[in-house]
Amino acid sequence: QVQVVESGGGLVQAGGSLRLSCAASGSIFSLLSMGWYRQAPGKQRELVARLTSDGRTNYADSVKGRFTIARDNAKNTVALQMNSLKPEDTAVYYCNAETLPYHYVYWGQGTQVTVSS
Repeated sequence: QVQVVESGGGLVQAGGSLRLSCAASGSIFSLLSMGWYRQAPGKQRELVARLTSDGRTNYADSVKGRFTIARDNAKNTVALQMNSLKPEDTAVYYCNAETLPYHYVYWGQGTQVTVSS
């Protein structure tokens, strides 16, 4: 079994910054990727940023230049640095981890990010 735990959400004013952290633990043979998704009320869950095991990243167009995903110091952890936050970034942010060899995807419980105008 694999556990994915997010931390670091909260309330911030527009233009501010937040850092989210995600840790995957448990029976992990190897990670293919870890990623951040978000879901705002009444909207579908969408990809925010993803980091693969070989270092490739991809970002939603709406966050390019403002958000950065990177490996954190501990094994199987990633951080999402969010700068220049906008009210439209308000959502529940979810982390996922895709494992090898069977490409199972595990999700965290989510962390709320609220950006006030």
